[in-house]
Amino acid sequence: MAFLQVNFFSSVLGMCTAMNVILPQTTGTRGLIGVDTADVDVTYPVLYLLHGMSDDHTIWSRRTSIERYADERGIAVVMPTTELGWYTNMKHGRKWRTYIGEELPAVCHDFFPRISQKREDTYIAGLSMGGYGAYALAMTYPEQYSAAAGLSGAYMPLRFGRDTDPYWRDIFGSLDEFTGSENDLLATSSRLVRDGSPLPRLYMWCGTEDGLYGQNVAMRDHLNEIGWEDFTYEESDGNHNWKCWDEKIQTVLAWIHAGR
Repeated sequence: MAFLQVNFFSSVLGMCTAMNVILPQTTGTRGLIGVDTADVDVTYPVLYLLHGMSDDHTIWSRRTSIERYADERGIAVVMPTTELGWYTNMKHGRKWRTYIGEELPAVCHDFFPRISQKREDTYIAGLSMGGYGAYALAMTYPEQYSAAAGLSGAYMPLRFGRDTDPYWRDIFGSLDEFTGSENDLLATSSRLVRDGSPLPRLYMWCGTEDGLYGQNVAMRDHLNEIGWEDFTYEESDGNHNWKCWDEKIQTVLAWIHAGR
């Protein structure tokens, strides 16, 4: 595998930003000790992997063995940052969702032409805030992502009860503005099912000791109620920590691979 730290300019954001990228290596691996490298076709699938609130684009590579796990699956991994922007087009701020959903794939293909642009090869996943972001992006661009996975996802951010806080209002606006908007995953998922839109496969995991467990159960029940056709839910003992996420990102990669 190749591990790259990429700094570049974003027209959507109007500023320079960064991402970490893991790319499969197809030549020169003879003699590589201690890893299992998957065979790779002419192009390779890609997972966009999103961070949580306290973190940035470096965190997955620092807290997990994502490079080794990706090597075993022959998949590229793109790890961008949206700072504390919740992967949305902020009420007052930057257009993070447009950046991740539209500009970033084009930039990645420009820099790395062997990353597949096919829907069936494109996936998105994240933890906590990034779990919300993965679902939000997959539901905003269902024609682009074939699958999305959330680990300990914060799927209902304004259930934190902080919509009067300037931080939250700058991101989502008021609770009235949030409800029914593209940021409201309950409303967006219902609309996609009702309209007969292409539905990405969804995976959800949360630890039963996690403070966000209630949100995950509520989102699970909603998706089952509206009849989301390909939805996998799992829970187990665990809390909101990297010990769990390092284990469960392996489950996500296996789930992606099984559905290809």
